[in-house]
Amino acid sequence: MDLFFNLLINGLATGMLIFLLAAGLTLIFGLMDVLNFAHGGLFVWGAYAGIFAYSWSGSFIVGILGAIVTGLVFGWITEKLIITPVYGNHVQQILITLGFMLVLSEFIKVAFGPNSIPVEVPSYLAGSWELGDVIVIKYRIFIILIGFAVFGIFQYILKRTKIGLTVRAGVMNKEMVQVLGINIKRVFLFVFMTGSALAALGGVLMAPYSGVIYSEMGMEYAILGFIVVVIGGMGSFSGSLMAAILVGLAGSFMAYYVPYLSLAVNMILMAIVLIFRPQGLFTNVKEG
Repeated sequence: MDLFFNLLINGLATGMLIFLLAAGLTLIFGLMDVLNFAHGGLFVWGAYAGIFAYSWSGSFIVGILGAIVTGLVFGWITEKLIITPVYGNHVQQILITLGFMLVLSEFIKVAFGPNSIPVEVPSYLAGSWELGDVIVIKYRIFIILIGFAVFGIFQYILKRTKIGLTVRAGVMNKEMVQVLGINIKRVFLFVFMTGSALAALGGVLMAPYSGVIYSEMGMEYAILGFIVVVIGGMGSFSGSLMAAILVGLAGSFMAYYVPYLSLAVNMILMAIVLIFRPQGLFTNVKEG
């Protein structure tokens, strides 16, 4: 039983980190119909910028804020310069954002060097608690709490606030929202920047969890993010959470019980979903 709980906590923590990346993808695609393959680049820039701010200030909170600000800035740049010219064209979106992600990854090497950088867990989040025979690592519990908090906040914003209502209305009928005097382009820019900030937040939280950051990590975790989006349903915020938890748990348990399948289990899950429920496991965020 102690082994089960340890694997459960590990899987939940990994799932929450993937969710932060996938949540941004879900917001951007589900509300704006934009396929943003540059999302992994925003993830890795959040990791590097956040850890740089953490090292400079000595405060992990400052590091998190630095990552979020970086995500917002890069989100603004991406939407204005990269996405705006290709709205409505998915093929061009895939090509241009994939190229932009490669550019972002290479610029990491220019700004921070080509070598990987070790990262330590903040002292107040280091260590573990012992609950009987179960060892609970503090940082993993912190990640799980952050993940659920982000989910709850965004569910509330999307369904209970004026900005959430405006965004959802803009998805259904842009022209009608504009007639009411609302700048829908500005609203969608806000959504894109928010999704980018979530990716950057996931990056800086992943750094102490993995213990190292490197320029290629954006591509690796972007693949997991897209797997989660496909499994959960394209545009389903709740689906992204459930799918991320499923992927995290599957990876954790498979790595222990069936190690040779641990790398393939995510692809197997996605293949099963695509065969039996190609629309994903949950409804689209546009539908509520």
